Amino acid sequence: MSVEVPAPRHIRLTSHSGGTGALPVRWGAATPAERGPVVGTTGQRSHRNVIGTHSGSYSVYRALAVAAGALSRQHRADLTNTSPTDPIGPYPQWSDPGKIVSLDPWGADVAQVFAGEIAAGYDVRPTIAVTKAHVILPEVIEALQKGRLKADGKFLTAGGAALVTKAAIEPVWWLPGVAKRFGCSETDLRRVLFEETGGMYPELVTRSDLEVFLPPIGGQTIYIFGNPHDLADPAVELTARVHDECNGSDVFGSDICTCRPYLTHAIEECIRGAQPPSAGGRGGVGLIAYSRKEGRALGEVTKFLVYNARKRQVGGDTADQYFARTECVAGVQDMRFQELMPDVLHWLGVRKIHRLVSMSNMKFDAITGSGIEVGERVNIPDELIPADARVEMDAKMAAGYFTPGEVPTAEKLKQTKGRGLNE
Repeated sequence: MSVEVPAPRHIRLTSHSGGTGALPVRWGAATPAERGPVVGTTGQRSHRNVIGTHSGSYSVYRALAVAAGALSRQHRADLTNTSPTDPIGPYPQWSDPGKIVSLDPWGADVAQVFAGEIAAGYDVRPTIAVTKAHVILPEVIEALQKGRLKADGKFLTAGGAALVTKAAIEPVWWLPGVAKRFGCSETDLRRVLFEETGGMYPELVTRSDLEVFLPPIGGQTIYIFGNPHDLADPAVELTARVHDECNGSDVFGSDICTCRPYLTHAIEECIRGAQPPSAGGRGGVGLIAYSRKEGRALGEVTKFLVYNARKRQVGGDTADQYFARTECVAGVQDMRFQELMPDVLHWLGVRKIHRLVSMSNMKFDAITGSGIEVGERVNIPDELIPADARVEMDAKMAAGYFTPGEVPTAEKLKQTKGRGLNE
């Protein structure tokens, strides 16, 4: 019978004892051996070579499990049979420190590429997992029933299930590169991160030798329709959407915005994009990159407060006041700041997106600004826009978002009105 040794009861004001025994991280190195592993686990603190811990916001749930006695502090993940179903890379972008600064390109392969370090006692954990799935959506089944899509058995079953490769990605920030992306100094970035997290990570301002930060935020999930290796071939047509989380619409179908309709429309386009011409497809590959940036990264509480402010204002919920109400509550229209978003595309080796399903100029500018070519931009069909979401769409088009149609005038914006709270 094994007895767990109680953890020391004294509290360390930082999570590092000085770095003795920690392996260096050389961001942007060409090989994993040169780069070194990211060690964010807390079991052997002297081995830690990053700020923060793995699992982002879920690290708090892990703490609860440890405090409740449900999880041992000494637990180590058994990575047997967890390797990616589809190997990704390596691609030239992985060794360009300017291309990827917010995720670990080797994060899916740690059990293989850092096997020696793991055998030596370093608790190296994956930050990326790649698996297979069947995705079943009522909108896709409807498209199949109406003949917009055809079952082919490889990409889409007769029952309406799309066969995909999907990957979950945790954020791993290389602070010098993040600071450069945002045009600020690393010192200022560290200080603000320290202050705005309530001093949660003292190493941000006390350990300048630690350049990698595991932020306590949600990550992203990607869904690949077709061969993942084709994403890196600019000769293969790529249909893609970068989508930011909207739980109310994406999951529950709230009709105040176009998030779910845009997402499901993009999925339909991705399926068609990957299918062979014999099934009415385009013979390419499709990609959905789904990021946890709820409510424009303002949070769901703020988003719902904005909804109330919009519906209760004098004159009702009109398109001309759409952005103003957000600023009144949040102080800013949008905090998604898409500068880090293209990293996942570079991890996949993407060099050209032939068809981008998006009306966001912020996303378009970030993608093209990172060196990825974009061809056609695909908007959402008018018939998929819920009536109450017309406020959002007209406001965005007037603000300069992409549209192939007419841009609403100032007078039209005043006339575009959503329903009231009790309707």
